[in-house]
Amino acid sequence: MNSTFWTEALGAEIRFRDAGGWRTRSVEAGDGDAVILLGGLTGHAEAFLRNVLPLAERGLRVHAIDAIGHGLSARPVDVTYHAPLFTEHLLRFLDAIEVDKAHLVGQSLGGWTALYTALTHPDRVDRVVSVTGAGLLLSGKDRREESERVHAQVKAVTAKAAAAPTRESVRARLEWLMLDPSVVTDELVECRYRYYTLPGAQEAQAKLVAEQPGEGNRAYMLGEDELARIPHETLVVWTDHNPTTPAEVGHRASEILPRGSYDTITGAGHWPMFEQPEQFNRIVGDFLVKGTP
Repeated sequence: MNSTFWTEALGAEIRFRDAGGWRTRSVEAGDGDAVILLGGLTGHAEAFLRNVLPLAERGLRVHAIDAIGHGLSARPVDVTYHAPLFTEHLLRFLDAIEVDKAHLVGQSLGGWTALYTALTHPDRVDRVVSVTGAGLLLSGKDRREESERVHAQVKAVTAKAAAAPTRESVRARLEWLMLDPSVVTDELVECRYRYYTLPGAQEAQAKLVAEQPGEGNRAYMLGEDELARIPHETLVVWTDHNPTTPAEVGHRASEILPRGSYDTITGAGHWPMFEQPEQFNRIVGDFLVKGTP
């Protein structure tokens, strides 16, 4: 029998909520302090199906959400897919679940959203985990050029998969995220292919893929001055084979953050929560429940 990652989430519930006018899907489980799991560009909650229950078992109420423009959440075309939009969607979701403050665990684009939200709405955020996070812009000409290169790379590979999607192009985009391409199952490919080809999704998806990694959004990247103003306990997690931003950028960001720390997940590419879930769940779970009874 072929295995399915949904069996790893048995006991979780799928919810659809009105987040201030935007339909939002979440996969959730547990009781305790709220944790929001935020995925990467064109990602979806399935990326966290190996994490929801293990984190919930640590005494947390875990919500893995589809960000605006992603998965089965709303895909409006009358918005600009820059960092403030993703923060606004997150705040509306927190309001919808009646939570004043939550831990944020963001991977890639989700890491950018988590840190940007902590900077701009510090009262709504508890602890932060940025996993192979986007949106970091350190000082120096070489770092700026490197950041521009990564943005262009992400935009190119994502646009290729999303513009006229086939299962083959979707698989290639997913395999690019992993150290071990065999981690990309037919089920994962089919999930993403169906989300890319939802009726009416193409216009919003094209806008998302053009705008989020586009030049205009770079104004919202987190430079060293911004990172130094984020007061929250923040864990920066990288991998030993991340295909986008180098690990030294994440490590340096953790040193600039006033209450930052750093850890590495081994044997993984850009999606350690899916590729190395045991390491991810241990490191992130330990950080989120640190100091609790």
